[in-house]
Parts: sequence; C-alpha cells; structure tokens
Amino acid sequence: MNNSLTEKIEQAATSPRNMGEMDSADAIGTVGSTNCGDMLRLWIKFKDEKDGRRVIDRATFQSFGCQTAIAVASVATELIRGKTAEEALSLSGEELSAPLGALPPMKIHCAQLVEQALQSALTPTTSLSHDNKPSCSSPASTLSDQLHPQTGKFKINILPS
Repeated sequence: MNNSLTEKIEQAATSPRNMGEMDSADAIGTVGSTNCGDMLRLWIKFKDEKDGRRVIDRATFQSFGCQTAIAVASVATELIRGKTAEEALSLSGEELSAPLGALPPMKIHCAQLVEQALQSALTPTTSLSHDNKPSCSSPASTLSDQLHPQTGKFKINILPS
C-alpha cells in the first residue's frame, strides 16, 4: 500500500467515526467473512426530509476486523448520510471506500464487507418488521452479544468467496 493510503487507513481506524451501537435504529445489518474472519454490524437511522424523501440521518457500526475494515466502515457511515436507502444501496464497495483511496487487491474484501452489511440492513425483507421496528435474527443488541447468544442460536450472513 502507498504511504497516503496507509496514513488514511490508520487515521480512520485509530479515530473511527460513528463507532458503536445505536439505540432505536430503523435498520440493522450484520455480515461476516469466512475468508478473513472479519464481522461487521451496521445500524441505520432515517429521517423524513421536508420534500417527503426519507434519508439516512445517521449510521453507526461495530467491527471485529482489521484496520482497513474499520476504516472503510467509518468513512462509509459518513458517505451514506443524507442518501435514500435506494441511493445507499446503489453504492459499490469501491465507492464506499473511495475517500480512503484505491484499496490494494488483498483489502478489497473489506469494502465488500461494508457493502454487504449495508445491503443486509437496507434490504426491505430483512431490515424492518411489520411495525417498522428493527428486526434481526437474534435478540442480541451488539455484535459481541450476537457471537455469544443467550438463546443458543444465532445467524451470521456469510459473504460469498
């Protein structure tokens, strides 16, 4: 990796923006990768604009992953702010990581992890229940809780290799 990219990743990973749980999120997405062992959970909160559009007001994340995964998640939470769900879903992993610069081939999976978490959160059939409350496969509220479920069951969405 070049020095500029390394510095941007280190800065974003050591001082990540929007890291942590979000109470009363409108959507939650969780993904994991068997290739690298990284896991990511993304919380999203919407707001209604005056023009009637529903846009992302805030996004937060938790990650069990490398510096690059944390850095991409951090910049992506800023990038999707103000976008509709459809606009956010149209963003590729490359676009979500663009503020950091071009990722080397061995780190592209980090951007794909964030893209998949965003898709998991914003896919209408999985992100909201019938009463517009967040739904997830486990009663766990944090990524760590989901890894150590109280019920003995949990769901992890595995990314394709």
